[in-house]
Amino acid sequence: MARAVARGARAVTAGRVGGLALRVVPAAFILILFIWPLGALVRRAIDSGSDVGVGELLRRTHALDLLGFTLWQAAASTVLALVVAAPMVWLVARVRIPGSAVLMVIVTVPFVLPTVVVGVAFRALLDGPLEFAHVGSGLWPILLAHAFLNVAVVARVVGAAWRSLDPRQAEAAQTLGAGRIRAFLTVVAPRLMPAVGAAAALVFLFCSTSFGVIVVLGNGEIRTLETEIYTQAIGYFRIPEAVALSMVQIVVVVAALLLTRVFSDPAGSRAGARPRETRFRPHGRQWLPVLASVAWTVVVLVGPIAVLALRSVRPGADGAWTLDGYRSLTESVNGVTPLDTLRYSLGTAALAMAIALVVGLLAAVAMHRSHGVWAATGNVVATIPLGVSAVTLGFGYLIVLASLPADVASSGLVIPCVQALIAIPVVVRIALPALSSVPGRLREAAATLGAGPVRVFLTVDLPLIGRALCVAGGFAFVMALGEFGATSFLARANTTTLPVLIGSALNRPGADNLATAMAASMLLVAVTTLAVVVIEALRPRTGALL
Repeated sequence: MARAVARGARAVTAGRVGGLALRVVPAAFILILFIWPLGALVRRAIDSGSDVGVGELLRRTHALDLLGFTLWQAAASTVLALVVAAPMVWLVARVRIPGSAVLMVIVTVPFVLPTVVVGVAFRALLDGPLEFAHVGSGLWPILLAHAFLNVAVVARVVGAAWRSLDPRQAEAAQTLGAGRIRAFLTVVAPRLMPAVGAAAALVFLFCSTSFGVIVVLGNGEIRTLETEIYTQAIGYFRIPEAVALSMVQIVVVVAALLLTRVFSDPAGSRAGARPRETRFRPHGRQWLPVLASVAWTVVVLVGPIAVLALRSVRPGADGAWTLDGYRSLTESVNGVTPLDTLRYSLGTAALAMAIALVVGLLAAVAMHRSHGVWAATGNVVATIPLGVSAVTLGFGYLIVLASLPADVASSGLVIPCVQALIAIPVVVRIALPALSSVPGRLREAAATLGAGPVRVFLTVDLPLIGRALCVAGGFAFVMALGEFGATSFLARANTTTLPVLIGSALNRPGADNLATAMAASMLLVAVTTLAVVVIEALRPRTGALL
């Protein structure tokens, strides 16, 4: 009897320690890698404001004009993304055709491509086949690139919500005499509005913090809060001005995050459910809109990448075919070749993936076991790093690292940890619904047989959510591989990632540098596409698109 009581006491103690660890590890990671840099920015803003005044700093940098344009271009990009994605949403939500997995790969790849690669692809497109339009740089290329990047958000969020709707209400409306269009507008569309709002809020958030696309396609003429922070901090080394702009950017991000919370995620709460199949197999004339939507998807999403691939072997105005861009990947610059940079990027992305999986899974388990205020707070905290400006975060790291010992500031873990921080929210969003889908009776049965909390998780939960974790790891890997904003502040000669190298090559004049940038971009396209193919192959077939 005494031994049983002792075992029970040890189990309770172990459960409490484990529960504490679940919360402490993610909280410490967020505190050190997220709160500390932002806190350093706030402190520097207060110190700077005591001498000059924050109002004067904002006036010097034309902060209100930058804020207005940043919000305007983000709103315009969001509207354009919704319009461009509409045929794709219908295709993935309502139509069942051969090659659906390939379609999802095509839709997903642009979203996880490094933004600087997307900028290079649109530069190749607009300076090549679309040169007659004379829009090689400026506002329109930026809006188009933002739409290209974010159609996957609209297609997955709205498509998942549409696929989960019960079609009987629309069928009833048609039975009562409503045509298909009227039934959609009066029955289906209102029920999709929360998902459309959620997708639009996310796209607006991503576009308001866009950096790589604007740097590549803005040609120095387009300035947003994000690019101006980098220019003031790195270009002119005006730290007080950069800090003041960072404070404005943080306010924008927080407001955008609050906006995303206004809309519910209809698909997210049912991610583990298996809804009734509502897609139709086209036949006869039904193939006309289907083929038109497929053609639209291929032209919009594959076209820029195909042009980039062509221009990487035909970069000159004379139209000569050459592999000089790819040969330059083996040529040393400051003792490091682009291929060495690729190997370093793959290594840091893999390490960031491992960190994001561990921290994100611990956070997801803690949130799954929490209720009420704790669960809501954890959800908000876990989501914030996804939306906070990478440039603002990188600037905060620059300030923090300057105050640390040299061996700490130059540690090889700095860049992987920064990349992991940005990927953790995605891991949480994938792991949390997967944990919720595990039947509670299986955990109870294992506990009844004497398994402790850790063993229950290892023997029950982990095998059932394994595929979801593989998907989360894949997304974490490609997001870490393509991170550009924060890494551009931290990269040194021996810690340069491939996206940063591409950005540097574009800033140098000459056709050779452009060819190198396009060839390196194609390497990232190949790696990213392969990762997305693996993700789609491993994604649990639960009917949800997220």
